[in-house]
Amino acid sequence: MRFSDVLDIRNGRNQRQVENENGKYPIYGSGGVMGHADDFICDAETVVIGRKGSINNPIFVDEPFWNVDTAFGLVAHKEVLLPKYLYYFCVNFDFERLNTTVTIPSLTKANLLQIEIRVPDMDIQQNIVSVLDKICYLIELRQKELYNLDQLVKSRFIEMFGNPKSNPNSYPISQLSEHIKFLTSGSRGWAQYCVDNGSEWFITIKNVKDCRISIDNMQPINAPDNAEAKRTKVQEGDLLISITADLGRTGVVTKEIADHGAYINQHLTCIRLNKEILNPMYVAFFMESPAGKEQFESKNQSAVKAGLNFNSINSLRLLVPPLELQNQFAAFVAQTDKSKLAIQKSLEKLEILKKSLMQKYFG
Repeated sequence: MRFSDVLDIRNGRNQRQVENENGKYPIYGSGGVMGHADDFICDAETVVIGRKGSINNPIFVDEPFWNVDTAFGLVAHKEVLLPKYLYYFCVNFDFERLNTTVTIPSLTKANLLQIEIRVPDMDIQQNIVSVLDKICYLIELRQKELYNLDQLVKSRFIEMFGNPKSNPNSYPISQLSEHIKFLTSGSRGWAQYCVDNGSEWFITIKNVKDCRISIDNMQPINAPDNAEAKRTKVQEGDLLISITADLGRTGVVTKEIADHGAYINQHLTCIRLNKEILNPMYVAFFMESPAGKEQFESKNQSAVKAGLNFNSINSLRLLVPPLELQNQFAAFVAQTDKSKLAIQKSLEKLEILKKSLMQKYFG
């Protein structure tokens, strides 16, 4: 069957006349909720599809809502098509195939109505929806678990050290330069060494996040054997800080990354600390705290293009709690990361299962 046989398309309208921050009904655009309104266009259990912009991001809405003029509402004929079945079909469908422009992605109502959809009997639809609902629930649960563990570590940091801004424990404050044993930035030109079968890794800003360094999508390289390469090769426990885009994003080099061999480019700085005074993981979380972020912003060297130099980094100030306490915090982070790894593996398996079933049901 075609969409024209089993659903209606509700055009969105400008929300200005009905917009009210205390309104009863959400206002949806192609990217999600944009505000609230005193009236609605679409009933509950409608699928939102972008008319312009995010055209490959279907949203299932289980309450009445107003859709703006850049979003369509797909209203299933419930006697033959379950709304949630329609939603999962849309999640699997590539609406980019129907894109009618070369600039801003755009869909037309006429093209949407020509889409072919397999519509089995209602019992089969309900079974498919039930299976996918359970998998999506488990995926959401795993994602929440990962988020909660991240929040737990941040809370533990405050619990152990207090708010860095107020320093309630009166810890000594010193400049980072007093505890740096080695400081370097990466060099340009690493791209020419990036190859599919490279034996080592190339770390970019994208790999540095939440005080860790992810090996996901790490670029493989064959690094040259010269002084410059040796200078930018990282070691276990090194602190990497972004010095251009997204200033102050910080991560600690793990043993796995160091043993594999990894290098940085000019957008990152590598800091080797005196570990008899500072634990790198403690410093990373301090730098990622609001107190650390404020320092990075205040030391930004340009109003046009973000940037930090060595003087700026050396002058960063931080609290220096007892090393034993820092090590306890780092051990807590390590234990939490083990839990996160197990959850992440479970999440990846669920994502693979979901993709496989979506292909089975709708491919």
